[in-house]
Amino acid sequence: MNTDAHPSATGAPARPSGRPAWGDVIAGISVALVLIPQALAYAELAGMPPVYGLYAAILPPIVAAFFASSPYLQTGPVAVTSMLTLAALAGLAAPGTAAYLALAPVLALVVGVLRLAVGLAGAGFVAYLMSQPVMLGFTSAAALLILASQLPPLLGLPSTPGEELARALSVVSMPDTWSWAAIALGLFTIVAVFGGRRIHVLFPGVLVAVAVGVIVGRYGGYGAPLVGAIPVGLPGLPTLESVTHLRELLVPGIVIALVGFAEPAAIARALATQDRKPWSANRELVGQGMANIAAGLSSAFPVGGSFSRTMVNRLAGGRTRWSGAITGFAVLAFLPFASLLAPLPKAVLAGVIIAAVLKLVQVRALWALGGVSRAQAFVGWATFVLTLWLAPRVDLAVGIGVALGVGVHLWRERRIHIAREYDLAQHVLTLVPVGVLYFGSANVVDEALLAELVRHPDARRVIFDLRRLGRIDYTGALVLQRIVTDAQAAGLTVEIIPGQPPQGDRLLRRVFGADSPVIVSAREPAATDA
Repeated sequence: MNTDAHPSATGAPARPSGRPAWGDVIAGISVALVLIPQALAYAELAGMPPVYGLYAAILPPIVAAFFASSPYLQTGPVAVTSMLTLAALAGLAAPGTAAYLALAPVLALVVGVLRLAVGLAGAGFVAYLMSQPVMLGFTSAAALLILASQLPPLLGLPSTPGEELARALSVVSMPDTWSWAAIALGLFTIVAVFGGRRIHVLFPGVLVAVAVGVIVGRYGGYGAPLVGAIPVGLPGLPTLESVTHLRELLVPGIVIALVGFAEPAAIARALATQDRKPWSANRELVGQGMANIAAGLSSAFPVGGSFSRTMVNRLAGGRTRWSGAITGFAVLAFLPFASLLAPLPKAVLAGVIIAAVLKLVQVRALWALGGVSRAQAFVGWATFVLTLWLAPRVDLAVGIGVALGVGVHLWRERRIHIAREYDLAQHVLTLVPVGVLYFGSANVVDEALLAELVRHPDARRVIFDLRRLGRIDYTGALVLQRIVTDAQAAGLTVEIIPGQPPQGDRLLRRVFGADSPVIVSAREPAATDA
């Protein structure tokens, strides 16, 4: 049995089992051919020199291979995490400066420690705090911001991080400054990526575009911005000077830790379902946490799991986590030759990014939310608008979106339904709450009882039938106790028919007392509206 494919339920890290098969070697090298140009592009997107993308593509995938749960997930620089990195750091230092380069690895360490702590604590459920409407709204708006940021290099103009939408509108209005050679290369790159996928998922469209771009940049008299000199050498350890900004980086680190984990979690979970193999969110958090710590120690920036590279890995024959490690070693082997990419036009990198993020613009899915739930559509569109409006502080938009999502959830659960029945002969009022009785909905029971007593002032006995409650929390039980006390003070006899454990029976007996005469056993089916 291949133990690598069956991660421990406890999330304990383990080495990739056995030796890498030829499929893992081929898959790892295939992914590296895609990763190298993507790494250069995503470093630019993060406000870093291109070589730092290679640094983020060496040690993180190697380290992730020893801790991850999924045998397929490929770790390294990704678009949305790179944009979040720029958003987090641009307010503290100018992109590309020494201060900025010192802050990026600290942010990676913050993200890594947070993910590692959550994974080791067995709290992988926090990865699901990002509701689907929030993720749809954020990723769609973030993709638009990324596309806007790539418009200047696509048109052959210098790019300056920040104010992406304003800069994009500015360059669009000045067609006389465009470089048609850059536009042609950028469009060729996009067509090569998408066209290559139509031929075969393993067709090296990115590699073809990079090769053509290097030839044009070196021999074609190309006059638009190039990648430029790439220093050859291993990354050094980060300095400790930027630790003073740890407090400012904590909130963005939390956002990146959650948002950046959503995509790799979805990828790994989907592939595990297809292969019918176990998968552990906690262990994946540990793997992604260790990968980001490795990125921080490499003087790089935060990393995540890539959907496109993961699919290339799987379809190229990768079957164990060794393929991820081989990808990292392949990038390391290329590092001494990175200067060969110095004449690469930045328009090609812009095309690589555009091709990667176009699929993230899901306006149609956002629009469809309105037909399912107006409240969820509001959360999704509010997150979308806030992300565009608050850019580059998109981390604030994510935080507000999560808060809106939680608020809508609490508001909807507050709308508990109360079925009511009154026995005229016996003067017995029966209330049957349906839903969740918690601190936000408990007052609804109080209001329903008061309304029914006004309608039936001759009532002598009240029965609370709780068998149709999905859950009752401690505050709900305390509010119910107060309602019972008030009813008894008004001369009413009160009975409670509790639900079956664990639906609050033990909790109610703890609040009312184990021998309380108020709590009775069920005698008849739950009542419905009279």
